[in-house]
Amino acid sequence: MPVEGDNSVESLRSLRRNSRSNPRKIFSVGCDLEQSAKAMSSTLLSISITQDLKGLEREWDALLSQSRSNQFFLGWKWQSLWWDCCIYGQLKVILVRDADELIGVAPLFEADGCWRLAGGEEVADYLDWFAKPGCEADVAEAICDAIRKQGGSRIVLRNLCPESLINTQIGEREQYAGWNVRREVEDVSPRLELAASWDEYVSSLNKKDRHELRRKIRRLESAGDLRWYAVSPSDYQPADLDDFVRLHRASALDKAGFMTDQMVGFFGRLMETFIPSGEALLYFLELDGVRIASTICFDFQLEMLLYNSGYDPEYSRLAAGLLLKAFCIEDAIRRGKRGFDFLQGDEPYKYDLGGVDVPIYQISMEEPAGPEGRS
Repeated sequence: MPVEGDNSVESLRSLRRNSRSNPRKIFSVGCDLEQSAKAMSSTLLSISITQDLKGLEREWDALLSQSRSNQFFLGWKWQSLWWDCCIYGQLKVILVRDADELIGVAPLFEADGCWRLAGGEEVADYLDWFAKPGCEADVAEAICDAIRKQGGSRIVLRNLCPESLINTQIGEREQYAGWNVRREVEDVSPRLELAASWDEYVSSLNKKDRHELRRKIRRLESAGDLRWYAVSPSDYQPADLDDFVRLHRASALDKAGFMTDQMVGFFGRLMETFIPSGEALLYFLELDGVRIASTICFDFQLEMLLYNSGYDPEYSRLAAGLLLKAFCIEDAIRRGKRGFDFLQGDEPYKYDLGGVDVPIYQISMEEPAGPEGRS
């Protein structure tokens, strides 16, 4: 992902923009008009495809908030941020309307002949399409039909929750609307139902994990002057990003490989976008005035989402990384959250802190070969 202000990146953005005949164009599906109409379930739906997210924020987020697919990473701000930083593929957001009312959205992009979910497979833990409640079946069918009419013959949809629109409408079938469907579990996303208090949460852990957590907290508290906190939205500074990146890169080789200079640029934009509004919380754990661990969480409705983290390996014996995550759980309880989502990955600490696996699916769709498939 690009770094803001990098001239080479700006050139890549220009190439992306110039590859479009008109970045504001709304493509019709199967005709030369701005919108095409399709009769489905006795309702006339209009379907359009846009490459420009500007002007959609209000109705996009209004629809998302009432849909059954409401996820942080589907919000207009996240999707816009990701696409602004993305340097590959062609954005193709499918909009489904009933008269003038937006009833369905499919954030997608096409690259190398394959249609995929927009929002960043590598940086967004949950992706999906979303629809007005009660319209999911019609919207899903309309989206698949629109992709076919655009010449699409292969769709790969990743990072799907069990309750996602795509999984519930398509995932349990071998065929859907003329497409062959294959579903597989690609990862797990441990989650935790929160107790009403910190003491109740600790007591809910199994005997071994409860004992270990208390022992590690006592050891950390005896190691020096301990402080943990979330950076105030009004106090966030670029130096906070620098400290997070330093701790993230130091904590594991795979994290160091992930946190390229381009990814640092993306995280910087992320923090600038979501910390001032309170939607993102940047936590630090300090020992004797030194920042030794950090996490980024998203505050989303009744849940806290643990997005990313890092720690100084010199403090591994104090379990600094794990304990800051435990303190984030404590803060989530104080904020009245009902759930704590560790997001994707089966790292052991998630289960030490009480996480329970939820499967994450990938669904692949292809048009069948032969007379019934693409000619």
